Amino acid sequence: MPFLRAAVCVLAAFSASFALPAVAQENWPTKPLRLIIPFPAGGSSDQLGRLMAKELGQELGQPVQVENTDAKGTKAAAGAAPDGYTLVLSGVGTNAISHALNPNLDYDSLKDFVHISQLSEGPNVLVVGAASPLKSLQDLIETGKAHPGKLTYAQVHASSGHLSMELLKQTVSTCVSGSSGARNCTTLGLTGVPFTGAKPALDAVIDNKAGMMFTNLDAVAPHVRSGKLRALAVTSLFRNPQLPDVPSISEAGYPGFKAVSWVGISAPKGTPPAVVARLEKEMEAAFKASDTRKQLEAQGLVVVVSRSADYTDFIRKEIERWRRVVKVAGIQAPA
Repeated sequence: MPFLRAAVCVLAAFSASFALPAVAQENWPTKPLRLIIPFPAGGSSDQLGRLMAKELGQELGQPVQVENTDAKGTKAAAGAAPDGYTLVLSGVGTNAISHALNPNLDYDSLKDFVHISQLSEGPNVLVVGAASPLKSLQDLIETGKAHPGKLTYAQVHASSGHLSMELLKQTVSTCVSGSSGARNCTTLGLTGVPFTGAKPALDAVIDNKAGMMFTNLDAVAPHVRSGKLRALAVTSLFRNPQLPDVPSISEAGYPGFKAVSWVGISAPKGTPPAVVARLEKEMEAAFKASDTRKQLEAQGLVVVVSRSADYTDFIRKEIERWRRVVKVAGIQAPA
């Protein structure tokens, strides 16, 4: 039966064409991986990415080679082959805030990637100078509402600290409807003082040239401990072990307030599920109970090694959160 023999051969070849990728996935990885970090070398995001690459490489048995790029690196990662050998450092700026600031972004964080695992998150801290009369978050809110424009804050445009301040202003605003139906709103009347970077902004708060600011915990913790700055609140849901006496904004009367910096690992859409599952497993093994985890926690970071579905849902919510904040505040993308 020539026809039957031919059909069997075609079916065998067809089946083999699908079996080969499965075998390849079982043996993955067979060569070094690359991790695109869409930030210059030396910054906090780069340091976290390199730490992740080192730990993940040890678990996988293959080196994870770091490739520093500019913001275009996220787009490049979206277009890379979905074979498990290209990963990208994802984070609040590139995968949430960027969507809020630029509606024409050339990648879609929810359509172009499979998000594998979050690594960590860290709060911003609301700080004032040592000579400030403000002793608490409530002092700040009462003064800001009673004397609009009197209080100033250092602002680095479109940074996580800037957006944290906008979220605070929107959260504490109160509106009352009058008998005529008009709404009378009391807002937190703070005046932003622009700066080109976090360090000069922080220096201005220390020198009492600006009244306050939100910035990363690792940048301010030494100054808080030395007495140069006073911390009024942290933006995580709960207190941070590095500043145990400083309340979260959520516990200080605004439940659910959260504005954290976060990073994780993602890959191009279409990366095989077996590879994603392996990466999930190895990320958990690398950071579950290690000296590296302790090192991150000593910096005030919370290690959050999550599953792919959880990380994807988290990113979706972060995009929605910052889109609302940016729209209400009318913030434009940096020029």
